[in-house]
Amino acid sequence: MKKILTPFKSFFDEVRVEMQRTAWPDWNTTMGSTIAVIIFSLLVALFVGLLDFLIARIMGVILK
Repeated sequence: MKKILTPFKSFFDEVRVEMQRTAWPDWNTTMGSTIAVIIFSLLVALFVGLLDFLIARIMGVILK
């Protein structure tokens, strides 16, 4: 049984060490990036929605 668990223990030990080496962003960087992603997502959604609306209108006129 110990032979089976040894690779898992080794893996999680390495994960723990690597997580300690990671340079995590500070709160302001995280919030700034989050706000940028939300704004960009909203702009893309607005663009796609507008494009869908225009294409639907054009197709309605063509198929009428």
